Parts: sequence; C-alpha cells; structure tokens
Amino acid sequence: MKFVSQTSQRSIIIPAALLLFVCIAVGARAEGPGYSFGDSQGKNDACLACHGNQAKVAAKWYIDANKFSHTTHAKFGCTTCHDAITGSHPDGKTASFTTTCRDCHADTAAQYSQNFHAKNASCSGCHNPHRVYRPEEISGDELNRQCGNCHKQEKIVSSHSRWLPQAGLHLGAIACVTCHSKAQDYVISIYIGKRHGTTEEKLAPAGYDELSRLTAGEDIQSVIDRNRDNYISITELQQFNRDPANKEFFLKAMLTPVKPTHAFQTFDNRWDCTFCHASGPQIMQKSFVSFPEKNGTFRQVAVEKGAVLKALQTVPNFYLMGSTRNSTLNKIGFLIIAGGMIMPVGHGLLRFLTRKNRK
Repeated sequence: MKFVSQTSQRSIIIPAALLLFVCIAVGARAEGPGYSFGDSQGKNDACLACHGNQAKVAAKWYIDANKFSHTTHAKFGCTTCHDAITGSHPDGKTASFTTTCRDCHADTAAQYSQNFHAKNASCSGCHNPHRVYRPEEISGDELNRQCGNCHKQEKIVSSHSRWLPQAGLHLGAIACVTCHSKAQDYVISIYIGKRHGTTEEKLAPAGYDELSRLTAGEDIQSVIDRNRDNYISITELQQFNRDPANKEFFLKAMLTPVKPTHAFQTFDNRWDCTFCHASGPQIMQKSFVSFPEKNGTFRQVAVEKGAVLKALQTVPNFYLMGSTRNSTLNKIGFLIIAGGMIMPVGHGLLRFLTRKNRK
C-alpha cells in the first residue's frame, strides 16, 4: 500500500508541474519581453530597445534611458501608464494610455486646478513624464526655464521693473516659484557656473562633463569638497574661488523653495521687500552646493552654516541686503554716532560747567 501511495503522488505531481511550466511559457510568449514586473530595468527593456535608440524612432518618441531610469516613473514601468499597449506594438498606432497624472497625484492636481495656469497648460506643459525629478535635483535655471516656455524673459523683466528695483538682478538670483508658489521654507542653492567669454555672469550651471575634466575622472564633488567628507566648509569655498585652475568657473547662488507647491499665483506678501530683506539671518543660514550628475540631475551637498553671509569670500555675487545682523557693524555705527555727538554734547557740557566764570 505504501508503494502504491508514492506512485500515485508522482502521477499527480509530475503532470501538475508540466502544466504549470506550459502556462508560464505561453504567458511569456503572449506578452513578450518587458511585461513581467521585476526590477525597473527589466520592466522597460522591451520599450527602450526602440524608444531608447534614436535610429529607430522619431525625435519626439525618443527617451534618454539614462535620464528616465532615475525617475520614479521608471520604477513603476512603462506599461503602468501606457496600459493599452499590446504584444503587437508597434503596429502603426500611437501608444495610447488610460492612466493620467491625476490618478497618482490627485492632491497636486486639485491644487493646480484652482489657478489660472490650469486653463492654459496641462501637466506635461511643464513636466516631461520621462524626466520627472525631485525639486532639489533640478537647478534654479531649469525651474525658471520651464516658466520661460510661456513667459518670455523680456516681458518678465519689464513687468517686474514697474515695482521691483533692479528687476534683472533679482530675477537672476531668485527662482520664479520662490515668490509665485506657496512654499514655506527656502534655501540658498549654489551652482558652479561657467564663464562664457563675457563679464555678465548669467546663471548657466556647468555640466557634468565640463567639471569632470577638472577632477581627472574622480567624483566632481571633489572640485570643492577637497577632503571628501560630504560637507563643504567656508574654507573650501574660499579655496575654490582662489584656485587659478578654476578661473573659467564661478559660484552662483539662487534663493529656491525647499518644496514648491502648484498653487501658482502672486501672493500679497511677496510685493513687500521685507519678506526677504528683513527676514533676519535665518533665511541665509541654510545652503547647499548642487553638483550635476551624469543623468542630468543635481545632487545637493550641505554647506557650513552661514557661508553665504561671508559674501566677499564665498559666493561673491550673492548677498541679500538687510538679511544680516552683524554685531561688529552695529558697534562701529554706534561709535560713529557717539563720535559725532562728542563735540556738541561736550561743548554744551563745558559751557554749563563754566557758566559762573562767565558772569
């Protein structure tokens, strides 16, 4: 009886295993490569085999695999959004989809729908779904360039000049969303810019390839972070500025929001100069140097507290007037006032003390 029982078990297990193997094989053939969900790279291989090759697809359908693989969307896989794709693709039809941004970003979509931008631009008007990065991974220049797709720079400067002194200077040192979104916290983002043969140092962050030549293949962070401790001191910023090898480059800073919102509008308190210029030193204490990466993003490295307050030695072209409270300058100012009062007060006191002698 024992021998018969083992034989019966084998007769059941073996056919069941074969059936399972056949089902898996058929399913794999039906869907094709790239449809089984494993790691993010495996999910997207089939799509990027064509869409990651400029020779196989038109420019508008090309996707830079290096830049896309870094995004959160890549981790979900192409077919999460392009869910109408079948095994017969490409079949001469556009890759349709039923998933929208709102399906995952409902709160953001609701916030965005409340302002006038929503009537003129969809999500893709500002965001490329194949290059979606966190705010700290985007340069201030890129943030402003998104606005510049609709708002021309000349008109922006002209309209702000009606009420904002030195409008061009302000707009070069502040990201648009710093004032035009309901952000709560701000940081100073420092970028390494490259001189382009002019004295006008516009914000044009140096690229990864340009900076990698300075480090001979090492991590480009070492251009400033010489001791490689993942923390940049005031001394290291000063050394970067003084190094003759860096004469083509300069440090450029922008006031950027930590977490910009999609409530784009003009807030009443942004018309008031004191919103920035009387905020005290707190607004200037937190800063980061943003280093470019191979995939087109930026990586932030913390800077010693108060670095941008030492304007002449660290970030020469960035200083927020009225933000500092320098006790030494206060004492000097007091001495100047006191010195000016010595003559009239002293003269009056002497005349009072000697009044009897003049009778």
